[in-house]
This record gives sequence, C-alpha cells and structure tokens, in this order.
Amino acid sequence: MNTNFKILLFVFALITSSMNAQDKINLMVSQESLVKISSLTATGNIDQLKIELNEGLNNGLTVNEIKEALVQLYAYCGFPRSLNAINEFKAVLDERKSNGIADVEGKEISVENNPPDKYEQGRKVLEILTKTPQTKPAKGFGEFAPRIDAFLKEHLFADIFASDVLTYQQRELITISALASIEGLESQLKAHIGIGKNTGITDHQLIQSAELIARTVNLSQAEIFRKIINENSLK
Repeated sequence: MNTNFKILLFVFALITSSMNAQDKINLMVSQESLVKISSLTATGNIDQLKIELNEGLNNGLTVNEIKEALVQLYAYCGFPRSLNAINEFKAVLDERKSNGIADVEGKEISVENNPPDKYEQGRKVLEILTKTPQTKPAKGFGEFAPRIDAFLKEHLFADIFASDVLTYQQRELITISALASIEGLESQLKAHIGIGKNTGITDHQLIQSAELIARTVNLSQAEIFRKIINENSLK
C-alpha cells in the first residue's frame, strides 16, 4: 500500500468519524425542554406543562425564549392553546418570583417589522429554511386560497421569524415537536423534519425528540414521528 493511499484512507477515516460524532450529538437539556413545552402546549396538557415550564427555566431557557416559543405555537396549534400556555407561564413566573427566584429575561423580543414588502421578506425566509425556490403564490393551496398564503409568508415567516430571540433551529424544533404531537399532520411534519435538518437538527436528535413525545403525548404519535424520520433519512 503506497503512502498516498494510506494518507487518503486516514483522511477518510477522520471525516467519517467526525460525521458520525456529529450525528450522535444529543439534544441539550434546554432543547429537550423546548420539545416538551411545545408538545404539551399543542396537546393542551396544562398540568404537565406547568412542570415543564419550571423545568425549562431551570434548564437555562430564558423568559423571552419561552415567550417566543409559546407565541410561535399559535400558528400551529391555534390561539386558544397558545393563550392557555402563555397564561400558565405568567402564573409560573409569578409563583417563582414570590418564592424568591429571579429568572433571566434574556434577549429583548423584536416587535418592529416594517419592510417594503413583507410577503417578499417571508418568502425569502422560507427559501432559506427549505433551500428551495418559493413561487408567488405558493403552488396548490396558495393559488387556491391566496389569503392563507399571504398570512403564512407575511405573518409567520416575516413577523414572527423577525425576532431573533430564537434561532431558526430552535423554531423548527418547536414546530416539529408541536406537529408530531397532533394527530393527522403527517404531511406537515414530514416537510418540517426536512426543514429542521436544513437548520442542523440531526436524525439522532429527532429520534430523541420522538422519545420525549412518547412520554408527553403517547406511543402512537411517537411511532408515527419515528416512521417519518426513518423515511426521511433514507432519501
């Protein structure tokens, strides 16, 4: 075996080892908390949510990170459950404050977002997330119901995503966790698993998220989640 070939083998081994190590990176405890908070908000399990909101703060999530997560979730599980979760979070913070716990507010939440073309802003954000050109309007549903396409681009991917309190990766983890917890959303879950992987979420972290969904929701939803992860990883 010549020297150049040995060097190539060594380099390949290093690259493979590095890729495998990256694939096995575990969810951080703060990410685990985001998964559980999102899942419990989506399913309306307020009693357990109270426990996980406290745990999330203890695990290093800031007040504003959790606020942003709960606000974003209204786009995926509706105003009622988002508002219930926000009210519960306020109660949790009040209780912690009365017990002498000073929680970290974190980065200030952005509220101003006035670009010349808000639809175009959201469309470009979606292109970054999907790594795919986005037509105007979106094919299918966007052509059939242009107003929902406008809401999706202008509000969700422009107004909500304009705040950098959460990273795109955190936002996708939140979305994936909510979609995986609600029955009948397999197509949307599949799409967001792909987007989440574009932001750096690994299959291993997705599998870990599914294990958390098994505990926060049920085994059935977790198995659907795992099946979609496996199908996605085979592509």
